[in-house]
Amino acid sequence: MFESFIRVAAATPRVHIGNISENVSEIIEIIEAQRGKTDLLVTPELSLTGYTCADLFTNRNLINNCIEGLGKIAEHTEGIAVLVGMPLEYRGELLNCAVLLNNKKVSGIVPKTYIPNYGEFYEKRWFSGGRRDLEYINFGKFSDIPFGNNVIFNLTYNDKSVKLGVEICEDAWTPVSPGRLLALNGAEIIVNLSASNEVIGKESYRRNLVKMTSSECLCGYVYVSAGRHESTQDLVFGGHNIICENGKILGETKLFTEEVLVNDINLTKIRHDRIANKSFSDCRNTFADRKYEEIKVPVSFMKKTDLYSHVSMTPFVPNNNLLERSLSIFNMQVAGLMRRIETTRCKCIVVGVSGGLDSTLALLVSAAAVKRLNLSPKMVVGITMPGFGTTKRTKNNSTQLMKILGCDIREINIVDSVRQHFKDIGQKESDHDITYENCQARERTQILMDVSNKEGGFVIGTGDLSELALGWCTYNGDHMSMYGVNASIPKTLVRTLVDYVGHYMADNGFDGLNKVIEDIILTPVSPELLPPNPDGTIAQKTEDTVGSYILHDFYLYYTLRFGMTPEEIYDLCRVAVKNSKEYNFNDEEIKKWLNVFYTRFFRQQFKRDCMPDGVKVGTVSVSPRGDLRMPSEVEMEEYLI
Repeated sequence: MFESFIRVAAATPRVHIGNISENVSEIIEIIEAQRGKTDLLVTPELSLTGYTCADLFTNRNLINNCIEGLGKIAEHTEGIAVLVGMPLEYRGELLNCAVLLNNKKVSGIVPKTYIPNYGEFYEKRWFSGGRRDLEYINFGKFSDIPFGNNVIFNLTYNDKSVKLGVEICEDAWTPVSPGRLLALNGAEIIVNLSASNEVIGKESYRRNLVKMTSSECLCGYVYVSAGRHESTQDLVFGGHNIICENGKILGETKLFTEEVLVNDINLTKIRHDRIANKSFSDCRNTFADRKYEEIKVPVSFMKKTDLYSHVSMTPFVPNNNLLERSLSIFNMQVAGLMRRIETTRCKCIVVGVSGGLDSTLALLVSAAAVKRLNLSPKMVVGITMPGFGTTKRTKNNSTQLMKILGCDIREINIVDSVRQHFKDIGQKESDHDITYENCQARERTQILMDVSNKEGGFVIGTGDLSELALGWCTYNGDHMSMYGVNASIPKTLVRTLVDYVGHYMADNGFDGLNKVIEDIILTPVSPELLPPNPDGTIAQKTEDTVGSYILHDFYLYYTLRFGMTPEEIYDLCRVAVKNSKEYNFNDEEIKKWLNVFYTRFFRQQFKRDCMPDGVKVGTVSVSPRGDLRMPSEVEMEEYLI
């Protein structure tokens, strides 16, 4: 379980400047505390001595004690990989090095490439830098140790592996950093042993640097910096540790604290994005002037039954700044529609309004688009089309919504026309089968299309991404429109947008919108194609048939965004449920609806192959012209669990 995750710990031990024995004890204490809890432990630059030793670095006693101290730390690395920083004398030069320890031995040494000698930095007084190609060296009691800064460590465990690249502090701040070159040559995790001092604004700059490097290199990035116990003679160090994954910060420490930062990096995400991003591999050819060597390092990674990483049950929904993010998404929808209105020079846009979430969002987008184009709100023709399953609640909400937005309101009852169609094709009205439902959906689409022709307009599609993924739409019914404003908005996000955007619009010129929006949000998701309950409430609830949209959107996100296996998605979903206070799905439900998802997702591709235009607003889309090119005959049996 979770073998595609590597658990990393970024630790800044209390440093005793120049006191190797005490530093060894501090590092060993952290190792013992993390044993069985962490795969890889990373400490700061020169953690064995302290970064601020200055001229003491060239003292023979310090150099010799480092080698002895390293051996003591190595004895405590059974079952855990550890990176420590230390000075190393080699061929008459002193090098600032990162040392990889594992299973009581030294598995490799990486010297710092770029030595800063400007501003407050004076490292060239003591250390040498530059390119150093792989060789095998002996020092102390250790022999045949891989040494070089063109080294990638292939950490192998069970039948899995992860490729690790190492850079040191200043290396990350250069125009073409060693970490970037290591990533281009296969390193999936970059670790940076650093000693970055604090000045005003540097914390934010450093965070953005690490985040952007992780994003551009499509890698995990572990940044570990020296802390507050370094000398404050001229500088202060904050111990700012950061763990990133593909540009997303998984965790970071606050300045001047001493917590050990632990998180799980998902290798599947990294590998998926590297395969998908062809520019990443193209860059490798640009920087192909140097050969990088892989060193195989057998490791004993822990078995994980849970994750440190936060896994949200609603990955499509922003986890912060909800109003700002919702308005940003909404504005993209509106901009797409505005451009289509300008291009077609239409006289109106036609929206079928049901009183449900999807048509509400489509109507809000339409009203905002015509307003920003300084056109009359009556240009939006809203049509409510009550049928056999329409309830008083949804009909009233749809009418009230259109009235507040100032639409051209029309009501066209479909009951008589559908009954005539039943008669024409020999369908019994008492037979509530798929034909009974789809006849109503297609009648509504016919009305919308014909009204748009009559009025010189075009039809706005209301169907969302989740419905398209599951094929929960009637082919050539609600499946069809002339522009689908919700085509890349999943159901879980639709609800959030209606909530936040609806209330924002209520506070900005659309008085009275709050109340109707609140009731629409509370209305069960339903196509209302089957007769209501005797008390007039909705009888047909979509999620009773296809399953929870919370689950399906979760499955959709990790299937399309990261290409995860069914087993990985199942395990992730269990973690998300466990961490959730709101949702409570058991293992059997997760598995059942995951199989339903794959069955419907693959079998309904033919509907997506001819879906209308619609703007993409997020990282997941099912448009056949953009993000999802897939045959309609995929056999899904191997995806079922």
